[in-house]
Amino acid sequence: MTETPSNGLHFVRRELAEARKPPSQEIGPLAWARRNLFGSIFDTVLTVLALLALLWILPDLINWLFVNAIWHGTDRTFCATVAQGGIQPDGWSGACWAFVGDKFQFYMFGSYPVDERWRPTLVFAIFALTLAPLLIPKAPYKVANALAALIVMPVISFFLLHGGVFGLPVVETALWGGLLVTLIISYVGIAVSLPVGILLALGRRSQMSVIRLLCVAFIELIRGVPLITVLFLASFMLPLFLPPGTSVDKFLRAVIGVSMFASAYMAEVIRGGLQAIPKGQFEGADSLGLSYWQKMGLIIMPQAIKLVIPGIVNTFIGMFKDTSLVSIISMYDLLGIVRASFADANWVTAVTPLTGLIFAGFVFWLFCFSMSRYSNFIERHLDTGHKR
Repeated sequence: MTETPSNGLHFVRRELAEARKPPSQEIGPLAWARRNLFGSIFDTVLTVLALLALLWILPDLINWLFVNAIWHGTDRTFCATVAQGGIQPDGWSGACWAFVGDKFQFYMFGSYPVDERWRPTLVFAIFALTLAPLLIPKAPYKVANALAALIVMPVISFFLLHGGVFGLPVVETALWGGLLVTLIISYVGIAVSLPVGILLALGRRSQMSVIRLLCVAFIELIRGVPLITVLFLASFMLPLFLPPGTSVDKFLRAVIGVSMFASAYMAEVIRGGLQAIPKGQFEGADSLGLSYWQKMGLIIMPQAIKLVIPGIVNTFIGMFKDTSLVSIISMYDLLGIVRASFADANWVTAVTPLTGLIFAGFVFWLFCFSMSRYSNFIERHLDTGHKR
C-alpha cells in the first residue's frame, strides 16, 4: 500500500491502517429511519400520516386499556357506572381486566374440575418441554425429540387429561374447554396435516391413476367446502357410517374434521414446492440409482419444504384461528369460552364483552405472531440462496 505525501514522494506503508467507523449517516437509528421511513417524498408523506393517526388513536386507546382500566374486583359493580348500579362515576369508560382475572382459569381449562386442573397444567408443561428442543435447530437428538413430541407426549397427555388410569378420575371431553381445547386441536391438526399433506401431494403427482384420482378427489372435495361443513359432517354424518351402537367422541370428531381440512390445504402447499424443484434434481437422483422413496426423502422433499415454509406456516396459522369454529358443534375453545362467560350475571356490564374479546384476540395474536417469527427464523437458518 502506498501513500503520496505533499512533496510528491512515494513510500510503502509498513502496517495496515486502523479500521474506521462507518459514516454516521449510514448506521444507527437515524440511518434506518432515512432508508425505511423517509427514503422518498411518498414514503415521507405516508410516515407523517401514520404518525398523525397514531397520535390521534393511541392516547384514547392507552387510557381505555390501561389508565382508566379496572384491574381488581369481585363482581360487576367494580366495572359499572353509578347509573348502571356500580361504583364508577357516570361517563367512565375503561377496560374491565378484573373480569378477565376472575375468569382466567375458566378461559384456560373450561369446565375442567377445579381439583383436577393440575393435570392440564402438567400437560402444558410437558408440551413445552418436549416441543422446545424440537424447535431449536442446534439441539441434539432430533429423532428422539420428534418421537417424544409427536408420539409419546400426545399419549401421555390423553391419559392425563381423560384419566381412567393410575387412579385418575375420568374427565369427559365435554368438560374440556378454553385454551386447552384450542391447543389440542391445533397441535394434533399440525402434527397430522404435514405428513398426510405430503403423502397427498405425492399421490396427486403419482403415475398410478387410481392413487392420483383418489388423492385429487379427497383434496378437491375437502377444499371445495367450508370448514364448518366438514365439522358438521364429522360430527353428525360420521356416526351414520359406523356400526349400530358405536359412538365416536365429539371432541375426536372435531379433531378429525380439522385435521382432514388442514391436510387438503397442506397437500397443495407441498405440491407447489414440488413443482418448483428443477427437473435436473429429479434426473440427478435417478442417475444415482435411488429408489422413489429415497429420491423423495433425501433430495426432493427437503428442498420442496424449504421453498414453501411461508405457505406451511400460513396454513398452520389459519388452522389455529379456525379452531374457534368448533363452537358450532358445542365444543368450546378459547373464543367460545370467552363468549360463554358473557352470560354470567355477576359480571354483566357494558365493557366486559369487549374486554373479554380483546383478551381472546391478544392470545390468538400472540400464538400466531410467534409462529410467524419462528418461520422467519427458520427461513434465515435454512437460507438456500433463493432469498432476494
